[in-house]
Amino acid sequence: MTREFAAPRRLVFDAHTRPDLLARWYGPHGWRLEHCEVDLRVGGGWHYRLRGPEGVAMTLRGTYLDLAAPERIVTTESNVDCEARAAHEAVVTTVLVEHERRTLPTTLLTTTARFPTRAVRDAVLSSGMERGVVQGFERLDAVLAAGRVAGRITAT
Repeated sequence: MTREFAAPRRLVFDAHTRPDLLARWYGPHGWRLEHCEVDLRVGGGWHYRLRGPEGVAMTLRGTYLDLAAPERIVTTESNVDCEARAAHEAVVTTVLVEHERRTLPTTLLTTTARFPTRAVRDAVLSSGMERGVVQGFERLDAVLAAGRVAGRITAT
């Protein structure tokens, strides 16, 4: 997946790694991130629990395999609620490239998920995951835009 954000790379990186920012955008429309733990170091883990509008919960976990702030995040990802979660574990690589513009830098985000088999990949895609990620990115766009207007979101 590829998406361009009207924000500096550091801010987009922080939005993917800081629980206070993740809570504001992560997940599809109507979902909320009710639990978020991040141990941002190689070998550290992350744990998210989302709650949908009808009370459905989804729990995701992963381990950071590589980090190069603010350029790259490589992590495992598995759905804890899935019975065969180990068989469905993906390796997700997110690369952030900043482009200077006249008024504001933009960041091109490219995320690649590698699944153990095509069948697993196809099952994940048919679950609506892609639509959920796109909706999450729409929410992130809104958070970044609100921060620009209010001057409240800052890179660390």
